[in-house]
Amino acid sequence: MENEVLEFDIGLGSVNGRSDGDDDDPIDIDNPLDDDDDDMGADSSAAAAASGFEIYLPDGDLLDLEPYEGMEFESEEASKAFYNSYARRVGFSTRVSSSRRSRRDGAIIQRQFVCAKEGFRNHNEKRTKDREIKRPRMITRVGCKASLSVKMQDSGQWVVSGFVREHNHELVPPDQVHCLRSHRQISGSAKTLIDTLQAAGMGPRRIMSALIKEYGGISKVGFTEVDCRNYMRNNRQRSMEGDIQLLIDYLRQKNSENPNFFYAVQCEDDQFTGNVLWADPKARSDFAYFGDTVTFDTTYRSNRYRLPFAPFTGVNHHGQPVLFGCAFIMSETEASFVWLFNTWLAAVSGHHPVSITTDHDVVLRSAVMQVFPETRHRFCKWHIFKKCQEKLSHVFLKHPTFEVDFHKCVNLTESVEEFESCWFSLVDRYELRDHDWLQAIYSDRKQWVPVYLRDTFFAEMSITQRSDSMNSYFDGYINASTNLQHFFKLYEKALESRNEKEVRADYDTMNTLPALKTPSPMEKQASELYTRKLFSRFQEELFETLTFMASKVDDGDEDSITYQVSKFGEDNKPYYVKFNVLKMRAACSCQMFEFSGLLCRHILAVFRVTNVLTLPSHYILRRWTRNARSSVVIEESSADVYTNYLESQTVRYNTLRHEAFRFVDEVMKSSADSYDVALTALKEAAKEVLNAVKNDGRSSAFSNGRNKVASTGDKGTEKISSGTRVRISGQTLSEDDMDKKIQQLRNEVERASRKCEVYRANLLSVLKDIEDHKLQLSINVQNIKISMKDNL
Repeated sequence: MENEVLEFDIGLGSVNGRSDGDDDDPIDIDNPLDDDDDDMGADSSAAAAASGFEIYLPDGDLLDLEPYEGMEFESEEASKAFYNSYARRVGFSTRVSSSRRSRRDGAIIQRQFVCAKEGFRNHNEKRTKDREIKRPRMITRVGCKASLSVKMQDSGQWVVSGFVREHNHELVPPDQVHCLRSHRQISGSAKTLIDTLQAAGMGPRRIMSALIKEYGGISKVGFTEVDCRNYMRNNRQRSMEGDIQLLIDYLRQKNSENPNFFYAVQCEDDQFTGNVLWADPKARSDFAYFGDTVTFDTTYRSNRYRLPFAPFTGVNHHGQPVLFGCAFIMSETEASFVWLFNTWLAAVSGHHPVSITTDHDVVLRSAVMQVFPETRHRFCKWHIFKKCQEKLSHVFLKHPTFEVDFHKCVNLTESVEEFESCWFSLVDRYELRDHDWLQAIYSDRKQWVPVYLRDTFFAEMSITQRSDSMNSYFDGYINASTNLQHFFKLYEKALESRNEKEVRADYDTMNTLPALKTPSPMEKQASELYTRKLFSRFQEELFETLTFMASKVDDGDEDSITYQVSKFGEDNKPYYVKFNVLKMRAACSCQMFEFSGLLCRHILAVFRVTNVLTLPSHYILRRWTRNARSSVVIEESSADVYTNYLESQTVRYNTLRHEAFRFVDEVMKSSADSYDVALTALKEAAKEVLNAVKNDGRSSAFSNGRNKVASTGDKGTEKISSGTRVRISGQTLSEDDMDKKIQQLRNEVERASRKCEVYRANLLSVLKDIEDHKLQLSINVQNIKISMKDNL
């Protein structure tokens, strides 16, 4: 998703002033559109060059003559071509200024050709009223009087009726004449070469480089990169205008086959703009499971693809790319992207994702802010890196170490302060403080530099390395030479291949057992919950805890303790984990869980030293588990009775230990008298605990306070004291009988509770078996389909 502009504008919608291709917006040296206010000011030669039409040229000795009054020409076109040829030799650009028509038949009988710098800018208030000028044009008209006037004779010949030679400005030297608009034309041989290289997937910049090498210099090419872009754009326009209907027909057919196949076409004032969106049933279903993070992949803007095709993708429970919908974009205005995002949101049930990743582009940013105001918007870091190679190529050549230092600054800084310090040190060292592009991406740093984004979920396993899932969903299928006629077949082939890979990953998860590296109950628990790919990543983090030390550095508030975690025997930067014992929640300074949804080695190291034996349920994201697609909603916290037992035991142990240590610390800060009081209190507490254990959980407070119960006047009760009786449900019971009755009821409740827990565990096990069986059937069906297709 590079910060490139649309190459495929076929005239169906405005491109909003943005150029196309693989470079920045081109600057036209001699741009009559700066101040032209009427149709006569348009340069027909430049228009012809852009559209691909040939330009009339004079023959013979006329090429070397200077205009004079009385000179005759066979036609108006001949006179125009002659004056333009003369202007090329001298060093200025021409345009048509005015004309006069016959009152008899309306035919043009007089023309005036002028220097492009003739006249002055016309400030037309009606045209500029209520319209913001986003790109003010340069002033090029300086009132030059140079001109050539011709009129038609009765014989049909055209004769020069006036000629002004002098200019009031400097003329252009021969090596720059090719930049003047009226002298830019694309020859037939150049068109052939452009067509060939364009079909091979090359962009305007590379094609121009090839043309310069072929013709021996830019001045001999005869046109600029702007003309090359326009010619290529018009080529695409002519080749794709008819093909768009093929796309719509294809989508209609898919919708008729399955009503859940969604597609929409953007229209403005009943006019088709060229933007199309669709989402098949699987894409819509997948979003319900994995739509927490989305990538809008506009790779086509880097000239990598021939088609203006942009998929919405995400990451499934195996870490594989998954499709949420596709867009065919012909207009890149802000309004078009707003329509696109709103329509896609309607297709996927209206649930906003947690995060979205797009190209680094102001138009896209504005559209995302309007449609996804609560969604965290990230610019793709790897495409910014790629753009850096283009924008700072001179720096890369001059300073070979710059690229490494730039990557370290972006990827390896651990805090905002560290990044800021590293960035300014970098731009000062390489003298780049005033570089416009670097300043632009620095101002947007909160949307692409990892240190600013770690607190948001993006489903990536590593902050510093590019995830496989970030590659385009259609890599290997749609390429630079793909046209719309071949697109459908390749599109369906890509879907089939991606689905097959997911089925294979499901099969491996359900039918293979991973090798455990430790006797940890947590590792065994994770192996039964996570998919194979995600378990492998979790296992790596868990195994690394064996080389990490976690030491308490601060008790914090009443419920939280801060630990310093660092690698044993190495002078590495420490990480800090804040652990809430009562809530079993931990937060690490690396923020890996927030970013990826898997616990980091630092939190797991703290769990190890605090005897947390299993993963708390709130740290097991359903989207990473083997049951991610399950239609049965099962709370992970109650999915395994044994896991719950271990977890509750751990919570109780940590809570008691935490309170005991806090009690001891408070006593040690006080006087010796406090020590004696505390020791006596501990001995009394120990006696109370022993009594509670002997009485099967009954507190001594209940036993001591039992004889103090007073009558409330309720029916069936009597005031009692030691040795008296109580009447319950019409039966009069002694104190001992009452104890036995209470104990009997308590035992019955406990037995019923255990039975319910067992029934629930059995029910969940059955539901899980049903889901596994359903998944296995799905895998078998897919394998049969693939086998049948291979046989055919």
